[in-house]
Order: sequence, then C-alpha cells, then structure tokens
Amino acid sequence: MDEEAKSRVAQFRFGVIHDLIGDRKLVRGERRRLLQEKSACAWEIPYSERTFISTSTILAWVRRYEKGGRRLESLYPEVRRDRGRSRALDEETLMSLVELKKQLRGASVPVILREAKLRKILHAGIQVHPVTIYRLFRERGLMNRQDVAEDRRRFEAELPNDIWQSDCMHGPRVTADGKIRKAYLFAFIDDMSRIIPHAAFYQNERVDTYVGALRIALAKRGLPRKLYVDNGPAFCSHLLGHATAALGIALIHSKPYQPQGRGKIERFFRTVRMQFLPTCDGDMTLEQLNGKLTKWIDEEYHATVHNSTHQTPLARYLKHAHLIREAPKDLHDYFRIHVIRKVDRDRTVSLGGRLYEAPICLIGKTITLLHHEDDPLRVEALYNGTSHGMLVPLDLNINCRIRRQSNRVHLLPKAGSSSLPASPSTPSFPPLPQEAEKYTGGKLFGEVSHEL
Repeated sequence: MDEEAKSRVAQFRFGVIHDLIGDRKLVRGERRRLLQEKSACAWEIPYSERTFISTSTILAWVRRYEKGGRRLESLYPEVRRDRGRSRALDEETLMSLVELKKQLRGASVPVILREAKLRKILHAGIQVHPVTIYRLFRERGLMNRQDVAEDRRRFEAELPNDIWQSDCMHGPRVTADGKIRKAYLFAFIDDMSRIIPHAAFYQNERVDTYVGALRIALAKRGLPRKLYVDNGPAFCSHLLGHATAALGIALIHSKPYQPQGRGKIERFFRTVRMQFLPTCDGDMTLEQLNGKLTKWIDEEYHATVHNSTHQTPLARYLKHAHLIREAPKDLHDYFRIHVIRKVDRDRTVSLGGRLYEAPICLIGKTITLLHHEDDPLRVEALYNGTSHGMLVPLDLNINCRIRRQSNRVHLLPKAGSSSLPASPSTPSFPPLPQEAEKYTGGKLFGEVSHEL
C-alpha cells in the first residue's frame, strides 16, 4: 500500500474516532453510547469490502492515536501478519449481513445469503448455516416487514467552531477577465453562532478554489472540530481530506440527496438570494460583487438578531471566543499537493516539467513530494513519514563543475576564469561561490559533502 492509500485509510480512521479523542470531557455514558452507535453504523471503509467496525477496533484506533502523539501517521494501516490464511466469521461480517438485511427487508434468508456472496460479504470457502443467520436477524428484530420511519431531529452545536457547515451556491453572472461568466458562492457557517467565517463568489467550483476559500475561513475564525459538507467533487478530494485530518478537523459528508442535515447553510443561501442579490446591479465585476457581499455580511447579517438564537451572530460567537483554536502559522503548508515519484539513479525526480535533486539515500526509493503549484522552489521530500528537506532544482552547469577529492566536494571555476590551481600535485581551489552552498553547505540534506 503506497503513501496515498495509507493516508486515505488514516483519514477514515480519524473520522471514526474524532469525537472520542481530544480534551473535551464526555459526560457519563456518552462514550459508551458513541461506541455503540459507531459499531452499529455502516461505513464505506477504504480498500475494504467490509462496512462495519467493531467496538474493540475503534478503541484500538483511539489508543494508537493517543500513544502516537495524536499524529495522523499513527493511524496508518499495519501489514497483516496472517496474510494468506483464512479467518473465521467475525463480528464485522455479521454486522455486514445485518446491514444487508436492512437494505433488503423483504428478502428471505437464502436470498440474503446469495446476495452476500455476490457482494463478497461472504467469501468463497466460508460455510454459514441459514439457521444461524435467521437467528441473528430475529434477535435484531429484522424478520418483520414493518418499515421504520427515519428519525430526524433539529440540532445545534454547544460551542462556536464545534461544527461548520459549508456548501456551494450558483450565483449571478458577472464580468470577469473581460467576459460574462457565472459566479459560484462558497460559504461557511458556524452551527452554534450562525456567524459566516468566510463567503465569496468565485469563477468556478473546482477543488483548488474551495481549498483556497477554506484556508481564508480558517485563518479568520480558527479551526472547527467538524466540517460538514456535501458529496460534490470539491468536497471529496484527497487533498481536502488529508489537510483537514492533519489539522484535527473531522470532515463529514452528508447523505446523498439529503440536504436536511445542512439546513443552516441552505438557509443562509436563501437569505443571500432574498436579501442580498436583489440589491446588486446587473452589470458588476466579480471584485465589486465580493466587495458588496463582504460589506453586507459584516454590517447587516452579523449585526442582525437571528430568529433562532435571539442574538446577533457576532455577539454569540465572541461570547466564547477564548475557546476557539487558532489556525497554525504554517496553515498554508497543510494544503500542499501530494505526488508520488521514484528517485532515479542520478538522484533526480521530475515534477511539473522540472527536475529536482534528491539526497543520495533516496536513490531508487518511491517518495512523496509535497508542493504548491504556484511555488515550484519549495518541494519537500517525504519517505516513510520522515521529511528529507526541500529538494534543490537541478542545475546542469553547476553539476558539470563539481569535483570530488577525499570525500569532499569542490566547485571548479567557470570556463575562462584565471583562478587556476598553482600546481597539479598540490591543487588548491578557490572559495566556493554562494550558488554552490546548496550542494556543499549541508543545509538541506545533512552533510552533503560526504554523500556526493
């Protein structure tokens, strides 16, 4: 399993245990209730055909996360020691059968078993007697044909930045880059206070656009504990999932075609359509539209008493401002792009049409490169979760002048220079220019002078 696959699994595990960790003290019985709900819930587990997780597995993940210093890498999957050996029917498989029965309520036990084999819930070679499955369904009350109505309840977070809801709204047409284009509104709302951490119109609804909007919101209002989003492409990217998990933010996706759970952000969009957009002129640039939106949010929306909370969003938010987690100073680096590359025998790796030089110890290794598309000079090399510093852009002219002598690196003078060695038997080299420090100074790769 490569680095990206391990990261996806770790993100999923963090999303399962996020409300069982941290400094918030759970009330009596709440931990047990959360474990029971999680073990009875169906999950889309990355790289696995199972859909249920046992309580013991969840607790094991919690212990690994706490023991590993609350680092995302501590939740990376380990290599199975029993690979290639068959295992008995376990609790996760039984729970998968229960979930399948809930989906096919009118189906008989033989039909359930046949469908379980087709969906590979029951693998070839596993023999399960129908009476055992029937007894399991009867104990869970699944043998009757009465449909149970879905339980929907209103909710509100206890503190600011406990939950942020976010979504995208199709906006009006504006002038951008000399053309008439459709604008898209990315917005975030705090569930408890109804404050808007950030809202702005953009020219598209791509992943990089949403990530940029999220970074602005985090820098302005701190880190939420949960981010509740839709299932659109902008909200399901690996970049967003890894960045939020690394920041300690649980990324939660609502059920497809069920926007009821994101009612607060949908209500804000309705307010924008009814109160803000009618005041906008038909011919506006994107900058003018965003300037007017920011002014409307700060001067009207945040200063108006909300019908549900009976307070202004800003006053309700600032009342508990001392509990807000500030965003880290290196917030920008949490949203770097992850790219997998193999280091060639000449120590080079390619990225974006450019060649970079890696440390000697990484030759032949498959590494992860962390970078921003708009900053090609800052490319960090990561191998097995350990950083090996920033890579140096390849300079063929400097490499042509590099010479070794007694495990030391010297830079020969440029062609046409009068600075030559005094004698072939006792060579003396001129001082290294500043451009060669990246090869011999040992600032990026340790003692590079002994490696080259």
